[in-house]
Amino acid sequence: MLSAGVALALGVPVAAWGLMGQQNYDGLPASELDYAYQPWDIGDGVAAVVGGLALVLAGAGAAVLVRAARSGALDRRWWGVLGPLMVVGLLAGVGWRILTAGVIGANIGAGMLIIFGTPVAAGLLLWAVGRGVWLATRGHGGGGAGRLGGFSPRGV
Repeated sequence: MLSAGVALALGVPVAAWGLMGQQNYDGLPASELDYAYQPWDIGDGVAAVVGGLALVLAGAGAAVLVRAARSGALDRRWWGVLGPLMVVGLLAGVGWRILTAGVIGANIGAGMLIIFGTPVAAGLLLWAVGRGVWLATRGHGGGGAGRLGGFSPRGV
């Protein structure tokens, strides 16, 4: 299940990046456009194939995790970790395309993404890490021993 979760969390940003394509201003050649960050030298066709493969990988990971949650093999509370990670991945994939978009003048989308997207992504990432640590240390039963690193937070 760990590999399915990793496939889902890493497949989403790559799929978003690859399937979105380069977002350059139409009408001028790429050499005359301004970039906040230079895009990778990867053709749109290759990026679309990589994005499609990543989408299939993420879909397969999600299918395995949904099946495991339905059968009881995966505690459903872990979706509180995976959901925010998928949103952060989507923000990262789309955000990279916004940051590398070729424009005329200032890339206002890049500035807005940095100002608003960074705190949202950081908050979601902190939530996912905190929730994951809490679930991993508290056990899966909800009323378990409550042990953290061998020490009980409830006393001896």
